Amino acid sequence: MELPPLAHSATPTTLVGTAYAALRRDIIEGRLAPGSRLRVEHLKDSYGVGAGTLREALSLLVSDALVVSQGQRGFHVTPISMEDFYDITRNRILLECEALRQAIQTGDDVWESRIIAAFHRLSRAEERLASNPINRFDEWEDRNREFHQALISACTSRWMHHFLGILYQQAERYRRLVVTRKPIPRDVHDEHRAILEAALARDADRASALLADHISTTYEAVKHLPPDLFTNHGQAAESAPAA
Repeated sequence: MELPPLAHSATPTTLVGTAYAALRRDIIEGRLAPGSRLRVEHLKDSYGVGAGTLREALSLLVSDALVVSQGQRGFHVTPISMEDFYDITRNRILLECEALRQAIQTGDDVWESRIIAAFHRLSRAEERLASNPINRFDEWEDRNREFHQALISACTSRWMHHFLGILYQQAERYRRLVVTRKPIPRDVHDEHRAILEAALARDADRASALLADHISTTYEAVKHLPPDLFTNHGQAAESAPAA
């Protein structure tokens, strides 16, 4: 059974795909601000495509939940808020910790080598990120995603992987703010290393607890960002979600 693809992984290399990729990058990087209106008649010239092509690209971003379509009011960049990130974080912890438990139970030597290799590549990306957080974020983001995917790669649930892909993607805007602004002190490398060691030791309880703390710490970091970064201010949850 084929699972429904995420729009970003299914987009062909066409004019629509090119426009989609450019719009997605500008939304993730904040050049198109959360909550801002996306006027097709203005953006089509900026991105060098026709109105129909741009609308198709925006529709893909709607399926990614990075853009909202509001009928006669047109397209808007999906707002960011503490409530939204709390919901993403809580559900990611529930699913990813369970997926990690399953991976530890079923993983073999190939799984172990995969996570070791992914950790090595992530470590090198972390070194480059430290000297240039803005320009090296995309590389780090790719290596970070690969490491988290490698950890749970032995989990056999296709739906688990699908939903975690959605949640991870939705967290990217928040993660970029944390990585580039560093609102709280933390050693992400040590957090990743501890998770790796517990997984290799087949200690599912410790590995899951460390993973939950790792994900929750990003939520705590977002709480320390300036409020004016958010279009919906609302009330943040009082504490980080528990595993």
